Amino acid sequence: MTATTATRTFHLGDILSITTSRLVSPRHIEGVYDILDFMTGEDLMTHQLPRAARECEGPLLAQHPDLAAAVPPEKFGDDPESAKEAVDRWLAGQVAVYGETRDVAPLAAGDHTSIDPLEELRMMRPDDGIIAVVVPDGEPS
Repeated sequence: MTATTATRTFHLGDILSITTSRLVSPRHIEGVYDILDFMTGEDLMTHQLPRAARECEGPLLAQHPDLAAAVPPEKFGDDPESAKEAVDRWLAGQVAVYGETRDVAPLAAGDHTSIDPLEELRMMRPDDGIIAVVVPDGEPS
């Protein structure tokens, strides 16, 4: 008997936000957190997203190789309003070609490096003097 890996369905824009390194998720950054948290099995912090996205990009394209052809334009617009409209148009075109959702499997064991968020922040910014404040359980924060 073969072990099965539980998958979860994600919007195409969530997936393409990882595979293209462009934020095209209709849920914006929430979609990025959602898919990366699912794939890594962690509750990631903001500074961990770029590393997790690099870890997840290859496995996502391995699961959905046809999505490698989905390449966004270099620039969506000059101002936020026109850029949002351009992203929405581009994503609608991709949905028409590739479908609105895809099932995604989490990363295989060994494909993600789990690093304590504070330690990772210290590694990224060694000269910033990061100080952790630990609030005991039951204490107001």
